[in-house]
Amino acid sequence: MMQLQDILFSQGFGTRRVCSGLVQQGRVSVGSDVTPCLDPAEVLNEEGLVFTVQGVRWEYHARAYLMLHKPAGFECSHKPGAHPSVYTLLPGPLRERGGSAAAGVQAVGRLDHDTTGLLLLSDDGKFIHRMTSPRHHVPKVYEVGVKHPLSHSQLDRLLAGVVLDDDPKPVRAHACEAAGDLHLRLTLTEGKYHQVKRMVAAVGNRVESLHRSAMGGLVLGPELPPGQWRWLTQAEVLGLTQKTATTV
Repeated sequence: MMQLQDILFSQGFGTRRVCSGLVQQGRVSVGSDVTPCLDPAEVLNEEGLVFTVQGVRWEYHARAYLMLHKPAGFECSHKPGAHPSVYTLLPGPLRERGGSAAAGVQAVGRLDHDTTGLLLLSDDGKFIHRMTSPRHHVPKVYEVGVKHPLSHSQLDRLLAGVVLDDDPKPVRAHACEAAGDLHLRLTLTEGKYHQVKRMVAAVGNRVESLHRSAMGGLVLGPELPPGQWRWLTQAEVLGLTQKTATTV
């Protein structure tokens, strides 16, 4: 049970003072009741709670677990350089959960500005660590467009392991296949800097396009267009955490 102003604060609608003001100004209603709730201190059961703030319907989530279809031309940074931040694709409350951008949702790993596809975001630090830690070996599937036709030798070398310039220990693809002459489907369980591009270069080819299609068994389907996001279901979150836990 929580006060309404604290619920709004936890969901990213501003400081407690701002949230209290939203309620007092009649800008918040609870459930299906269109009558504004005017008491910031009203105590509510937050589980399964649906409320409306300034005409926008919102569901309470104790923790945020999201998937985003990242388009090209966005950086996975709160302080981007030459390109806009991927966080601008999210509504303000998700960026401000907990009272600040630093406490809001964070990308689970990063995709380069020119890479598209599945990006997970969360404000659950344990979940982020579990999904990004090398010891959990979370599989990530990439659809790679290459410049030159793929050869069996290149696929064999990717599976056997190639040496990158910053580490003498070979890095191996968990799986790879030629989905076309110029289409490589590559599965990795590590997350080194520019790893796909560097591995492909190490076998004598070049990445022309890069798209992450799956992560930890979660597949990005056509129902989520580029630039759009959605909440993960409880079953999806459980599936991700259970699968990574079994690899420890």
